[in-house]
Amino acid sequence: MAGTAIRFGTDGWRSIIAREFTFENVTRVARASAEILAETFEGEGIVIGYDRRFLADEFARTAAEAVRSLGLSVLLADRPAPTPAFSWAVKKRGAKGALVLTASHNPASYCGIKIKGAFAGSVSPEFTRAVEERLEGPVPADRPRGSLALFDPWMDYLAQLRTRVDVAALQEANLAIFIDVMHGVGAGGLPHLLGPNVVEVRERHDPLFGGTPPEPIGRYLMPLFQAVRDYRGNRPVVGLALDGDADRIAAADRHGHFLSCQVLIPLLVDHLARRRGLAGKVVKTISGSDLIAKVARARGLPVEETAIGFKYIADVMLREPVLVGGEESGGIGYLGHMPERDGLLCALYLVEIVAQTGKDLGALFAQLQEELGFRSHYDRQDLRLADEAFKQRLLGELENSPPKTVAGQAVIEHSAIDGHKFRLADGHWLLVRFSGTEPLLRLYCEGPDPARVTETLQWAERWATGPGVLC
Repeated sequence: MAGTAIRFGTDGWRSIIAREFTFENVTRVARASAEILAETFEGEGIVIGYDRRFLADEFARTAAEAVRSLGLSVLLADRPAPTPAFSWAVKKRGAKGALVLTASHNPASYCGIKIKGAFAGSVSPEFTRAVEERLEGPVPADRPRGSLALFDPWMDYLAQLRTRVDVAALQEANLAIFIDVMHGVGAGGLPHLLGPNVVEVRERHDPLFGGTPPEPIGRYLMPLFQAVRDYRGNRPVVGLALDGDADRIAAADRHGHFLSCQVLIPLLVDHLARRRGLAGKVVKTISGSDLIAKVARARGLPVEETAIGFKYIADVMLREPVLVGGEESGGIGYLGHMPERDGLLCALYLVEIVAQTGKDLGALFAQLQEELGFRSHYDRQDLRLADEAFKQRLLGELENSPPKTVAGQAVIEHSAIDGHKFRLADGHWLLVRFSGTEPLLRLYCEGPDPARVTETLQWAERWATGPGVLC
C-alpha cells in the first residue's frame, strides 16, 4: 500500500501529530497490529487505551473502529490512564493484547502507539517488524464489525497496586509525599491510594505539558524540586515524578536534588531483597549503573544485562523469576506483577522505603554506596541530529574506527550490545547511542568523579560534532 513509511522504535511507533501521525496512519497501524495480535495470541478481543495527549482520545476511537472492521471485539477505555493500567487490563480480562495511544515522554507534538501482547508487556522487535511488513501489503477486507464496550481502566489497576504494598501502613507513616505528574495520566493515582499526605504537582490536564517534554529528567523537574524545598514541616519527605504515560519514574531527595533511576534501582533492589526478603534475577540495560550489579551480587542475586528497551527486560521476565528489571530512563518492573514497567508501583515501593527506614532517599543512597565501597556519579546528554547523513557519518566512525582513547583515558573495553560503550582506564564508562524514538544522539557517562563525568561528556560532544578530530 502506498503511504507514509512507518517504522517502530524502542517501544512502539511515535511520530509528529498531523505530519506522520494522522488518522489514516493510525487506522493502518491499528489494523496491522490487531491482525498480528489475533494471529499470535489467544484471548478475548483487543484493549485500546490512551493518554492525555492532544487528540489521543480521538485517535483511540479511530483505532477502535479499525480493529472492529476486522471482526475483532474492542474494549475501549472511557478515560485516560497510565500505560501499565492497560497492560494490566489485558492480563485481568484475558485479552489478545492492547494498543495504547501515547508517545510516553516525547514532546507534545508527538503521539504514538504502543503494542502490548497477551502476556501484558510490550511485543518483541520481531512482532513490530511483522507489523511494518504487513503495512506494505494490501488493505485487509472489512468483515462483520466486532463489538465495542467501554471500561474504566483505573479500577482494576488500582486494586492490583493495593495488593503489592500495605497501603494502610503507608498512610499511617505520616510522610510528606510530593509527586510531579508532569501534566500526564498519573494524576490522581497516588492520592487515591495514599490520601491527603500526597501533594500533586502539575496535575492539571495540559496537552502541551507546560512547554517541556513530560520526561522525568532533572532539567524538566524544577517545579518538583521547588515544592520539596518549600516544605517547612518535620515529616520525612518523598519527592517523586512520573512521565507522561506514568510508566517511568524519577525522584528528588529532601533538598530537592534529582535522583535518577541510576540511584533508585539500587535502592529498590536492596529494599526488596534485604527488607522484604525476596529473591530473583536482577536485569539491567547496558546504560544502567554499575552499582545495580554490585548491590544485586552483594545480596546474593544473579544479574543479566540487556540492550536498551524494556521489551528486552520483559523477555527475561517471561522466562524466569526477575525480582527487579530496570532501565536507566526510568522504567522498572517487578516480580509478581507483570512484565511491564510501572511508575505508580515504583512510587509505592519508594514511599515504603522511606516509611520503613525514616530516612531520606538521598541519604540511603549515600549509605549504600559507602557499604559497597563504590562511589557512582552519572549524567546523560542528548544531541539533536542535524540530518540522516550526520547520523550515518557517526555510525561509520563508531563501527569502522572507534576511539582508542576517550577524554585522555585509554579504552580498555568496547562493546556494541546497543550503541557503543567504552570502559575507560580510570573506572568511568561512556555510552554513545542513537535514540529509538527521537532524532537524538544520547551520550551517557558514569564514574567515581563527577568532574570527570562532565569532562567525558564534553569530550564526547566535541567528538560527535567533529568526528575523527579527537579519536
